[in-house]
Parts: sequence; structure tokens; C-alpha cells
Amino acid sequence: MTIRNLGNQFVERRLRRGSQTLRELRDELRITSEQLEFIEGEAQEKEMRAMVAETADAALEHHEAQKNLEAIQKYHRHLVSSIAEHEVRQDQLLDKLGS
Repeated sequence: MTIRNLGNQFVERRLRRGSQTLRELRDELRITSEQLEFIEGEAQEKEMRAMVAETADAALEHHEAQKNLEAIQKYHRHLVSSIAEHEVRQDQLLDKLGS
């Protein structure tokens, strides 16, 4: 076995691991997108209630819903960014394998 073959095997292993990670990240993104859609609707509803009711309880519920929305939006952006980074790494590994 040559050094080149060992190098290719290493790259292939990293590609397989990277592919698995990408699948997991994309699954998590799909689930998070669904949750985000639901939480956005909930936050809008609580905002409307807070405006109509003009009570401290309604305002607190809206504030909490808004905090939850911001947290899931941040996580969603993190997943999108992680997927992009992993795709770049996979492309770099494929380039190594092809050269």
C-alpha cells in the first residue's frame, strides 16, 4: 500500500463522517424550521393579545414568547451556518481526493 492510497483512505473516511454529520444537521434544521414556524405564529398571537388586553400578564407572555422566538432563530441560523461550513469542508476533501 502506498502513501497515496493511505491518504485517500483517510480522506474517504473523513468524507463518510462528514456526510453523516451533514445528514444529521439537515435533519435537525428541518425539525427546527418546523418549530420556528410554530413559535413565530405563537409569538405573533401573544403580541396581538398583549396589545388588545393591555395587562401585565399578557405583556409577560408576549415577552417570554419573543425570547423563545429569538432563541430558536439563533439556533436556526447556527444550523444553517454549520451546514454551509461542512459543505465547504466536504468540497475541499473531494478536491483532495480528485487530485
